[in-house]
Amino acid sequence: MTTLAPPPAPTTQDGRHRAAPPAARSRLRALFTGPPQDPRWARPALWAILVLATALYAWNMSSLSGNTFYNAAVYSGTKSWKAFFFGALDAGSFITVDKPPFALWVMGLSARVFGYGTWQLMLPMVALGTGSVALLYRMVKRDFGATAATIAALALTLTPITVAITRDTNPDPVLVFLMLLGAAALMKAVRTGKLLPLVWSGVAIGFAFNTKMMQAYVVLPAFFLVYLWATPLNLGRRVRNLAVGTVALVVSSAWWMLVVDLVPASSRPYIGGSTDNTVWDLVIGYNGFGRIFGASSSVGSQGNGASFGGEAGLYRLFNSIMGGQISWLIPFALVALIGGLVLRGRAPRTDAERAALLLWGGWFVLHYLTFALAEGTFHPYYVTAMAPGIAALAGIGGVMLYRAFREGSAAVGVPPRKRIRAWGRAWVLPTAIAGSTVWAVVLLQRVSGSGTPYTVAEVVAGVAGAVAVIGLLQGRFTGRQRLTGIAALAAVVALLAGPAAYAASAAGSSTNGTNPTAGPSTGGMGGGGGMGGGQRPSGSGGPGGGTGTSNSAPSSSSSQSTGQSASGRTAGGMGDTQVSSAMISYLKKNQDGATWLVAVATDQTASSIILESGEPVISMGGWSGSDNAMTLAKLKGLVKSGKLHYIVVSDSGQGSSNSEISTWVKKNGTAVSAYSGLYRLG
Repeated sequence: MTTLAPPPAPTTQDGRHRAAPPAARSRLRALFTGPPQDPRWARPALWAILVLATALYAWNMSSLSGNTFYNAAVYSGTKSWKAFFFGALDAGSFITVDKPPFALWVMGLSARVFGYGTWQLMLPMVALGTGSVALLYRMVKRDFGATAATIAALALTLTPITVAITRDTNPDPVLVFLMLLGAAALMKAVRTGKLLPLVWSGVAIGFAFNTKMMQAYVVLPAFFLVYLWATPLNLGRRVRNLAVGTVALVVSSAWWMLVVDLVPASSRPYIGGSTDNTVWDLVIGYNGFGRIFGASSSVGSQGNGASFGGEAGLYRLFNSIMGGQISWLIPFALVALIGGLVLRGRAPRTDAERAALLLWGGWFVLHYLTFALAEGTFHPYYVTAMAPGIAALAGIGGVMLYRAFREGSAAVGVPPRKRIRAWGRAWVLPTAIAGSTVWAVVLLQRVSGSGTPYTVAEVVAGVAGAVAVIGLLQGRFTGRQRLTGIAALAAVVALLAGPAAYAASAAGSSTNGTNPTAGPSTGGMGGGGGMGGGQRPSGSGGPGGGTGTSNSAPSSSSSQSTGQSASGRTAGGMGDTQVSSAMISYLKKNQDGATWLVAVATDQTASSIILESGEPVISMGGWSGSDNAMTLAKLKGLVKSGKLHYIVVSDSGQGSSNSEISTWVKKNGTAVSAYSGLYRLG
């Protein structure tokens, strides 16, 4: 019996055997160069975009101030696992922030591992922001190739409001990443027909719900539509799988809410932002329908929409406040969505490209309508959630419209009817680029006096846009394909020059704070608002002046450390007070073993004192000062047990419970004459 000889080992030119490269070395090389079927430029371009995203999000990270409201809650969570679980503002767990705690957990775990400080809180935000770019690239590339994915990733990276909010400690970067995870799992379920990815999609959106509640559900109609329409299963199995995925969604959304609401109120903190001390009320009111309709059963959930983002209406996202934050690519994305769906009009039901278009189109349209028409509290940074949809449509639509343009330009020798249709498609891309370029120039004209970068961006956008349109048209009539390729690159420059200028501005800012935005100020009230929270600080809010490496008490901001007001804004009748660093020093010296350093009117005041003193502080009225967290009976109990000795009140009482507390304190407490509004109790 004969055996086959093994193939000869590879040799070098001098006859020596060449060692085969190890599998690990091959995989490492592929990590940087990409799979062999990709263009050679694709993987290096991706790495360059990820480096750019990280640089924009993390530049001068140690100087960032973040949102003191959430910073204080994270700090409190490093001191108490109870405060960590409930998302309490203070380590004594008197009241929670007005959001579920998942984003606080993410930052809190980083702070527990590395110590509390600015970069420790920012590290997971930067990682998730860059991760969102990478995840969007992967999703778009799977169905539309490397070129579309590269454009989409770059567009998301340079979205101005995304740069601003990722350099902050608001929960939105966590929300966006979880929503993208849910979308990625959904599309896998659509392609394969398997149930498990659909379940994981529901779980991801459930955790997004536990980050920002009802905002996570904005994309759900698009998710349901795409799965029911495009999955390669019969209708009965699609409905069954969707029911199972919905169960996973409900369980992963509701578990924390159910646990908290089942815990006796006396054993947990008051639910900030609610009217009845339940998470359910927070879901449907303050963080639910109150955001859309401007009024609900929940306190503090009405108004402020126009103050922060302009009047509600379909034009809102194009106004002077919002336009520079998000609207740059909206015209192009809308044309791309319509054009893409037309181009895929006769594809099979399970067509992957049309399914992706429906997903990203639904993501974009649903968010646009929600944010444009919301009557309640609305901050500009909310719209970062719609950025992945816009960016994906820009990349996908750009490639699809470019292909249609080239086919239309080459429509020679085909029947007249088809030739007319092809030539009609060929006009869509130049028109979309021209319209989007004009809008970019309009946006930059609004801030033309705000600095050289915006003037340069205006010139670049205008020139590049003209080059793109003229090049495309000339390429069409002359048949020079290389010219159309150069024109397409010019179009990318034209559409991203403005966002790049705004993004660079946001990256250079170290005071994003409560209401982060990019670019020059164009109106809209800063700070405040239930969904944001916290006073805009002037300091770092981290231990040791912002470079913190330990769990020691955070240091004050520059204004606080010079004895100025730690908080100048209070509400609900318990405020109109100034809490200085001198007062805080006095309170610490005379705390006498009390759990809480002092009780104050609102979250803004309490969070500033927590970050300066490192001690638990009671916020009696939550964010707006109108929460019923403190009652007279509860106050008497805290004083009697020795858990609280000091309270700050004023003469401007509003509301029966606050007036009752104020009257009782002034009658039974001892005024500290050196500090206006401060009383010693017990």
